[in-house]
Amino acid sequence: MSISLRDFRPLTAMTVAAVMTALAACGGHDAADDAEKKAAAEAASTQAVGVQTVSLRNLPRTVTASGTVSAWEEVPVGAEAGGLTATAVYADEGAYVRQGQPLVQMNDALLRAQLSQQQAAVQTAQANAARDDAALGRAQELRDRGFLSQAGLDTALANQRASQANLSAARAGLSETRTRLSQATVRAPVSGLVTRRSVTRGQIISPGTELFRIVRDGRLELDAQVPETELALVRPGQSATVVSDRETGGVGTVRIVTPEVDPQSRLGVARISLTGTRLKPGMFARAQIAVGDLPALVVPSEAIVYREGKPGVYVVNSNSTVRFTPVQPGLREGGLVAINSGLTSGQRVVVQGAGFLGEGDRVSVAAPRAARPAAVPQQAPANTPAPTAAGAPAGAPAR
Repeated sequence: MSISLRDFRPLTAMTVAAVMTALAACGGHDAADDAEKKAAAEAASTQAVGVQTVSLRNLPRTVTASGTVSAWEEVPVGAEAGGLTATAVYADEGAYVRQGQPLVQMNDALLRAQLSQQQAAVQTAQANAARDDAALGRAQELRDRGFLSQAGLDTALANQRASQANLSAARAGLSETRTRLSQATVRAPVSGLVTRRSVTRGQIISPGTELFRIVRDGRLELDAQVPETELALVRPGQSATVVSDRETGGVGTVRIVTPEVDPQSRLGVARISLTGTRLKPGMFARAQIAVGDLPALVVPSEAIVYREGKPGVYVVNSNSTVRFTPVQPGLREGGLVAINSGLTSGQRVVVQGAGFLGEGDRVSVAAPRAARPAAVPQQAPANTPAPTAAGAPAGAPAR
């Protein structure tokens, strides 16, 4: 049997139609896959985060300052009498002395001898003054009775006055010797802690030589250096906590704030009186000065992230993208951080998930939800028909 070309024409048309239909179906399937992939990519690039609005709150603010521990009032103790040898030293460094307590005894043998001479001179002057007083009395009586001339009375009066002057001079010399004798014993001018001793036994002491240095009443204070931007917040009477790396710190009170600022360092000084501390003069310490409640912009501490070593937060823009904003963190209180600069009230910052973001990332704000138990996989009902081949309607026979 012979087959002509005409017999193949209908078959060829049907085949071409089938092939075109198949190609169209394949093309539609690829477009759907591309749309699904694009949607999946967008969904994958959008991260669900938790945000919080920057708010203004009153927080207890502190000013941090550091400085050197010094004496509230340091009193140098020197010798008034000179040229004498120290025969005894009664106090040493670290001792607490009372006002008037002997510190150094100098050799006073020569002064005691001079004192005896002055006492004898006073007695002699007293005797001469008594003699001349009696002579003047007799001269006045004789003058009244006409047995003595005026010249004789004047002579008796001059002798009496000279005797009184000699007596006054002798008494002044005695007082001077007694004063010098008392100066041979160096006493503490105030009560306090001895921080320095520069005298030894057997030393010849010159007038004005510093022998001891005493911290009056043992009171110490911290010369805290405060930046000029925060100096106006510090006032006398405010409490402070003082800490040190070497010794136990303590508490203190701002005694005075100096009225000037160093033009080089731009620092002012707040003198903090210390109580209950083991710090010593010359030690370095830090102080936290409570300056009261002040309004501040706050964000949760979880919102602070570091990029290239700089602290900042991710602010959510109106188009659901984020941008990294550098900030200057301040006081931390109860999980909140005060922001000194970089933000404004009302901005939204990322809290949960901030550490996984980058500049310009798109985010979706996740509503806060309570924790719930894990979902249990549901079993299909017994009468659910088995899945059919792709593209076949339910109940259709498989081919």
